[in-house]
Amino acid sequence: MADFWHEQRLLIDGELTPASGGRLYDNINPATEEVIGQAADASAEDIDKAVAAARRAFDETDWSRDHSLRARCLRQLHDAMVERTEELRETYVAEVGCPKIMTFGPGVDVPVKSLNYYADFVEKYEWSEDLGVAEVFGNKSHRWIEREAVGVVAAITAWNFPIELNLKKMGWALAAGCSVVLKGAPATPWCTLLLGQLIQEKTDIPAGIVNTITSGTNGIGELLTTDPRVDMVSFTGSTATGKSILQVTAPRVVRVALELGGKSAMIVTDDVPDVAAVAGGVGAGVCGHAGQGCSIITRVLVPKDRVDEAAEAVKTAMANVKYGDPNDLANMMGPLCSGQQREKVEGLVAKGIEEGATLLCGGKRPEHLPKGYFYEPTAFSNVDPDSTIAQEEFFGPVQTIIGYEDEEDAIRIANNSNYGLSGGVMSGDHERAKRIARRIRAGTMVVNGGIYYGPDVPFGGYKQSGIGRENGTVGFEEFLEVKSLAEPAA
Repeated sequence: MADFWHEQRLLIDGELTPASGGRLYDNINPATEEVIGQAADASAEDIDKAVAAARRAFDETDWSRDHSLRARCLRQLHDAMVERTEELRETYVAEVGCPKIMTFGPGVDVPVKSLNYYADFVEKYEWSEDLGVAEVFGNKSHRWIEREAVGVVAAITAWNFPIELNLKKMGWALAAGCSVVLKGAPATPWCTLLLGQLIQEKTDIPAGIVNTITSGTNGIGELLTTDPRVDMVSFTGSTATGKSILQVTAPRVVRVALELGGKSAMIVTDDVPDVAAVAGGVGAGVCGHAGQGCSIITRVLVPKDRVDEAAEAVKTAMANVKYGDPNDLANMMGPLCSGQQREKVEGLVAKGIEEGATLLCGGKRPEHLPKGYFYEPTAFSNVDPDSTIAQEEFFGPVQTIIGYEDEEDAIRIANNSNYGLSGGVMSGDHERAKRIARRIRAGTMVVNGGIYYGPDVPFGGYKQSGIGRENGTVGFEEFLEVKSLAEPAA
């Protein structure tokens, strides 16, 4: 096993501790299929202790009311992560299989930098709002609003961008004054447990305010969603799991924030000077991090009379995608995160062929990479908008090209999805692009190549892509309650 910076202990009530009974599970490098180390395999007992600690810390400390302490602690965590960024980068690539080049953006560097943004936000946010004096039932009253932390947050994250997801949920929740039980994905435990180590060793965050939990199975997370001591569940993952969370939390009427799946469409309009070139560039984008991103474009919509040339361009672009060892900075694509995920992609590709789509390239495991959960860059054309591969999320390096009749048809096809997380429009007429973008029912839109990504921009989706938003003022306020107060006017 390689000697990566890692932590295999849980953080519970301020102490780094083994899972009950000393239980551990193997951490697998998806690029080599080798065991790189182990992580704590938490039990129901560990979950109970973590929730109890978070409840006590929120109820019995001044954390939720001490804005300056929270800002200072977030900056301390930022500084601690910056100090060990290169070690973290190495561990991240080994555990996640993410191409190293992406760690300089959303993988590691951007989310770490965002911790300072959260700290600044705490200090500048208007925690109260004066509503003035009004006469109510013959009495003059002064009214105002105060915002305060929602309480104990169960933050349950996915494996595709674990540092970003962990810091985004935990960072905003801490900024709001909440306490957190952070439960990371089974496939990427060190990205959760290393945060616990740094919090315990390098920050003044009070014991119990943050608790980090990992387990070899997803099922342990359900205990967090049903615990009456938890005030809010914030989840990132599959839509199927999101629906289950809604069901189990409904009896308690607990606050739920869900960031779920996507099947994002890019409309390339007929007035683009070179439809094929644009389609090729957009189409190959699905290979970034092997397509393991919920907002990645996975449907490229082009005029029907341009499908063949667009398909050829996507095929050529796919052939030029460099993939393999995620430590090689030349590679934009590494492996899928697990053998199970690769099997899912293989099943959907087979379904696409069965339903009559034209396989342009890929569609199998690469022969030159016998080890690791790799899958070839893959693309389909002549895709029926109602077919399985046009409707279901792959979470793999698979692109679909769909032809449309006219602008109205393109909009209809883009909206023909249970999802509504992201999308885009490329047009030779910028005003036309904006007009079309406003008609797509999705939470984020790329207009002629604009990039919305950032801690100040709300992220989330319509329909079955989720409930609520992350980032920005809107996302921050997901973690707050609003209290209205009145007193006799002077």
